[in-house]
Amino acid sequence: MDTRLVERLFLVAGLLAGCAAPAPGSFKFDLDFLRKHDPGLVVLHSGDERVIVSPKYQGKVFTSTDSGDAGPSFGWIHYKAFEGAPDAHMNAYGGENRLWLGPEGGRFSLFFPPGAKMEFANWKTPAAFDTEPWKVLGATDTTVKLMKVMKLTNYAGHELKITVGRMIMMWSRVGISRRLHAPLDEHVAAVGYETENILINGGTEAWNDTTGMPCIWMLDMLKPSPSTVIVVPYQSAPGDTSKPATTDYFGEIPADRIKFAGGKIFFRADGRSRGKLGVHPARALNVIGSYDAEHGVLTIARFDMDTAAKYLNQEWNTMKPPFSGDAVNAYNDGPLADGSQMGPFYELESVAPAWPLAPGSMKSYGHDVFHFTGPEASLDKISRAVLGVSIAEIKAAFQ
Repeated sequence: MDTRLVERLFLVAGLLAGCAAPAPGSFKFDLDFLRKHDPGLVVLHSGDERVIVSPKYQGKVFTSTDSGDAGPSFGWIHYKAFEGAPDAHMNAYGGENRLWLGPEGGRFSLFFPPGAKMEFANWKTPAAFDTEPWKVLGATDTTVKLMKVMKLTNYAGHELKITVGRMIMMWSRVGISRRLHAPLDEHVAAVGYETENILINGGTEAWNDTTGMPCIWMLDMLKPSPSTVIVVPYQSAPGDTSKPATTDYFGEIPADRIKFAGGKIFFRADGRSRGKLGVHPARALNVIGSYDAEHGVLTIARFDMDTAAKYLNQEWNTMKPPFSGDAVNAYNDGPLADGSQMGPFYELESVAPAWPLAPGSMKSYGHDVFHFTGPEASLDKISRAVLGVSIAEIKAAFQ
């Protein structure tokens, strides 16, 4: 055969392969989708590791991957939310790391107008962290800085002028290992990033027990599978037999979906039954994770903790003490009473303390996200080091 013809055939084959549509579930599929909606998308990258940050969609990390464009996309994206008019209550675009401000409920709620009954009809996520774009202050290959100025009125009727700063920075493999004090052998693919989130009192009134103290609230929305299990480590004083978690945010979590064992809470994250748990700062540790045995993905979130600080109660209840809230939460999505469902997805969440800030003062809160794929033996070393539990124990929790 003519060698020039062979060369042309290989060239055509290569072009056809390059034009093939990316597979759903891949990083490239989500990147192409998001670029259609946010032309200013920021893609952080280092080697095969990628992290997508969207200034238009509230500075959130939409998704990430540890293995290039064809690799898995770890974040949950709600594709339907990008269509049509904005929702009146909340626009759940998704994203594996988004920043909200709390409290959601209680005497200083940011989600209900003053005096309104705390029911769904009156619940509205403030546009500043629901639909409005954020400003990019600067970006490199591995870091982006963003800012948003907000003016919110809380349930107590106090106007809060708030500036939020946000930096997302990728970790190197060496940095990940040191940050988590965990071994990463050559068989493990990993992607990890730090988020530093700054809260500034931009008004003339101090934030305190009377005016209200907003808090930073981080939520990591991820893809469920029938085998995904969330792991929440907690601490107990000797002889303490009290229940380590709030388990009735949306009605009591059924006993076959939650398990307490050896200082760990195991919680099904299959997207099939709506439930949420929370751990009080006195019992919480600064880490939470999940393992998806079907896809071989270990996810870990690490965050700042201050056991001596006040944490806001975010329940839709004005009678409970406002500073008696949880520091760590986990949520599993599921059908509502009418059969409808937003997801499915699940969330790993952390909350910053309620800081009493004088005008012009600021505080920062760190929340890091890591994903690992590879042989179970390699992932087991990481899970044991960080979560204090083996992969085998996680897989067996609900068998």
